[in-house]
Amino acid sequence: MSKLLTPVQIAGLSLKNRVVMPPMCMYEVKNKDGKVTDFHLAHYGARAIGQVGLIIVEATAVQPDGRLTDQDLGIWSDDHIPGLKRLVDAVHALGSQIGIQLGHGGRKAQDAKVKLAPSAIAYNEEYGMPEAMMLTDIKTTQQAFVQAAARAKQAGFDMIELHGAHGYLINEFLEPLTNQREDEYGGSLENRYRFVKEMLPDVKEAFGGPVWMRLSLTAYDQTGQQNTIEEYQQIGKWLEEDGIDCIDVSTGGLLDTTPNIPIFAGYQVAYTQKMKEAVSIPVTAVGLIHEPALAEYILQSDQADLIEVGRALIRNSNWVVDAAKMLHDKNFAIYNNSYQRGQLD
Repeated sequence: MSKLLTPVQIAGLSLKNRVVMPPMCMYEVKNKDGKVTDFHLAHYGARAIGQVGLIIVEATAVQPDGRLTDQDLGIWSDDHIPGLKRLVDAVHALGSQIGIQLGHGGRKAQDAKVKLAPSAIAYNEEYGMPEAMMLTDIKTTQQAFVQAAARAKQAGFDMIELHGAHGYLINEFLEPLTNQREDEYGGSLENRYRFVKEMLPDVKEAFGGPVWMRLSLTAYDQTGQQNTIEEYQQIGKWLEEDGIDCIDVSTGGLLDTTPNIPIFAGYQVAYTQKMKEAVSIPVTAVGLIHEPALAEYILQSDQADLIEVGRALIRNSNWVVDAAKMLHDKNFAIYNNSYQRGQLD
C-alpha cells in the first residue's frame, strides 16, 4: 500500500489519500460577478470523480477590488454562498473533501478600481501604482477575511486557506520589499506579521474548522532584501502558535522577475523541508510533482506530509487513478465499476 494513496487523518481533516489539488485560478467567471458557474462544477467534479483526496478551490476574493482579475471567484457577499454551497455539495457527493483559498490581490489586483497595498510600490508599470492602505483600510480588509471565513462555513467547506503567497496582499505585508510602512504594520518582522496575527483568532472562530496558510518562502530577490528562510521559519512558528493547521509551501510571485533557482521536478520541496524543520504541524509540497513515484518518495522520506498536484491534474483528471497503477496499489478503489472498465488494458 502506498503512503500517497492511504487514508489519513491530518491537518484536522479525514482524507482518503494525501493527494491535494492546489488552488489554481481558471478565470471562468465571465459575468464578472464572482459567482460559481457550471464550469466550476464540471472542473472540480471531474477531479473528485478522479479520486483526489482534497480539492482546494482557486483563489476567491474577499473584496471586489481584491480579485486578481474580474473573472475570478468571489466570496465578498452572501449572494455568493448558494453557488459555493452547490459546488461543495457536488464534490462531497462525489466523495472528495473540498476547501477554498481566501485571498486579496493587493497591488496585483489587475482590474481593481482602487488598488490597495501595504505601501505605494508598483508591481510593474502595467499593473500601475497602488495606494498605501490607511489604518481603516487594514481593519476593513481584515474584517473582510473574517466575513469570508464565515461564508465559507455556511457553504460547507471542509477547510479554508489564507493566501499569503505569490505576491498578493498578505505576502506583501510579510515582505520588506513591499512593506515599507513606518507604523505598527511595518518595520520589524513581528510588525509585518501583525496583519495576519490580528485577524487569525476571528477567522478561526468564524470558520470553526481547519485553517491553512500558503506562503512563498522566497521572492526570487537578488538584492538581499527579501525575508530569509530563517525569518519564514519564524513566521511558521508564529502561525503554529496562532492556530494554523497546515502550511502550504510555495515560492515566488512577489516580484516581476524570473526564478533565480533551478527549476526541476519537485524544485520547491527543499523549501517545504525547511519549514518542516521549524514546525510540528503538517506541511505540503508542490511544484512540478508530476510523477507518482516522486510524490511517494517525498512522503516516504518525510520531506512533506501532503502532495499538491497542480498542472498534472489540469492535464489529466484521472492522475490519481494512474498513480495507483504505477505504484501497484491494489487497495485503491476507482470511483465506480463503469470507470473501472476504462482501466482494462
